[in-house]
Amino acid sequence: MKKLIKVFAYLIGTLIVLGLIGIAYVNFAFPKVQPAPDLTVDISPDRVARGAYLANHVTVCVDCHSVRDFSQFSGPITPGTLGQGGDRFDQNMGFPGVFYAKNITPAGISDYTDGELFRLITTGVTNEGRAMFPLMPYAYYGKMDPEDIYDIIAYIRTLEPIENEVPESKADFPVNIILKTIPKDATPMDKPAKTDQVAYGKYLTNAASCVECHTPVDAQGVILAGQEFSGGREFASPDGSVVRSSNITQHVENGIGNWTEELFVGRFKQYLDSGYHLPQVAPGEFNSIMPWVMYAGMKEEDLKAIYAYLKTVEPISNSVVKFTPPSGAE
Repeated sequence: MKKLIKVFAYLIGTLIVLGLIGIAYVNFAFPKVQPAPDLTVDISPDRVARGAYLANHVTVCVDCHSVRDFSQFSGPITPGTLGQGGDRFDQNMGFPGVFYAKNITPAGISDYTDGELFRLITTGVTNEGRAMFPLMPYAYYGKMDPEDIYDIIAYIRTLEPIENEVPESKADFPVNIILKTIPKDATPMDKPAKTDQVAYGKYLTNAASCVECHTPVDAQGVILAGQEFSGGREFASPDGSVVRSSNITQHVENGIGNWTEELFVGRFKQYLDSGYHLPQVAPGEFNSIMPWVMYAGMKEEDLKAIYAYLKTVEPISNSVVKFTPPSGAE
């Protein structure tokens, strides 16, 4: 019996040592991405204008990197907070740790070269070599045309500087180890011609990371293969309510299979109507995390291209319960 206990203790000890060696290896060898490129982005009016369009209406970088006012429908940006960061995403919202959106105004990125910003946006690796939690969808940005990334860099360099010290993000164990292995080198592509509407729409859909929110995920937060765009991903609020993304596949009953192009575009553009006012939303009531006001500023030709691409998406039957109120709410 004593011999059996001794052997068991050796096995446990060996497993612990191997585990420690594995953790040490991951900490030392990862993230594995190429060094930041040596580049200088030309901050020209054209680049800044294109970057402003992308960051505010397509990739919506300013969505997370500003303070959103969720006392109004869809959480519009609070005036005076553009790019200052500070939004907190924690365990109460279903995240494996506490993560903060960084300050992306010049006051927050002054220690980054343009090349380091490019690597950060497209691989999720900071100028200190740390891996970011993929709350920022860098895997999608890494597939974009580098010229579009340069435009975004040019734009954020021109934001009004806001002094706002943001706390460091901290992932829970073992995610703090796993996330080091997530970043990969970017695989950029040339932006398709607008005349190829479906290909261009697919490009924009990737840039907007639509699939990330509109796909259910497993317990580790990884989107379920084969369920892309079928909706149902849960987003918990600190008040205990849960909102779920819509099915945007071509299913005619619980997707958007019977939507016309006009209806699709109008669903976004209604928020720019001068007669529309965002309704007030009390805590515990239904709200949308989708930044409708920001996406409403997308060009009609771009929205039509996204619609054309989504028309090619296979229909998936997934009836989504859009909202669950907090426990105990009437």
